[in-house]
Amino acid sequence: MTTTMAIRIHGLGGPEMMRWEQLPLPEPGPGEVLVRHEAVGLNFIDTYHRSGLYPVPSLPAVLGMEAAGVVEAAGPPATDGPTFRAGDRVAYGSVLGGYCERRVMPAEQLVRIPDGVAFEAAAAAMLKGMTSWYLCRRTYRVRAGETVLIHAVAGGVGTILCQWCKALGATVIGTAGSAEKGRLARAHGCDHVILYKEEDFVERVGEITGGEGVPVVFDGVGKATFDGSMECLALFGMMITFGNASGPVPPLNLLRLSARGITVARPSLKPYIERREDLEEASSELLGHIQAGRIELTIGQRFPLSDAAAAHRALESRQTQGCTILVP
Repeated sequence: MTTTMAIRIHGLGGPEMMRWEQLPLPEPGPGEVLVRHEAVGLNFIDTYHRSGLYPVPSLPAVLGMEAAGVVEAAGPPATDGPTFRAGDRVAYGSVLGGYCERRVMPAEQLVRIPDGVAFEAAAAAMLKGMTSWYLCRRTYRVRAGETVLIHAVAGGVGTILCQWCKALGATVIGTAGSAEKGRLARAHGCDHVILYKEEDFVERVGEITGGEGVPVVFDGVGKATFDGSMECLALFGMMITFGNASGPVPPLNLLRLSARGITVARPSLKPYIERREDLEEASSELLGHIQAGRIELTIGQRFPLSDAAAAHRALESRQTQGCTILVP
């Protein structure tokens, strides 16, 4: 029987729960393809699945949500579904089970990688990039001339979202945890970098905006920044909390929103790409920006896939910059 190596968890907890194991690999059936991974992306949601903050369907489970690679074989195409052939370059960004060398998966969850976009860029960009897409194109439509606040602007989502907002004509205020991360943020177009360990980001946002605040805050940090982010909002502003890097946001008294007409959103990627046409729209916009050079991916660090536990430790301790790639 054909096999593959994969990172799998049998229980919930810390990085020590991750095991490098050999697993059976079935032949692709109708509507399925066999993909050989060239690069696998690392995301905070992987740590949430490992710890149990976000439940996985069942255990044991292979972690990972995004990867890029080559189609090695394809089963009979499904009716009205996409068709792939051996040799096609493909990627995906919201399908559990990516921490492996090879896998069989539904063709409808894959998209083609256009010419000029490298495997590492596609693997690093799919989940984080489509997250950026729904944040600034669907949850809140960023418009030219607006000023937006992005937390963790030097992170994987932050660097992509910053560039996307700049492409839409916005001014970007971003928070970062160190001078080095601040330099990375500026290199990706961030107009105003706030080093949150040295400065009060609420005061700085007030100074930058002349006391008006911002119409939207994109916050993937969670508990540590939520209250301050609410103070940064302008009249009728939108608070978008989409991650829990510092822990989940505590329960919210909705009466806090009424004084200034504030809206709070807690979106996630899956509903935005549930339909095939939405997945194609999101990935086409994202990969088109990368192909055109409007969005550049910074691969800050690479780890062997077999050592994914070290990558998780680095991510959770805020030691990473830009995007992180796991190499099969």
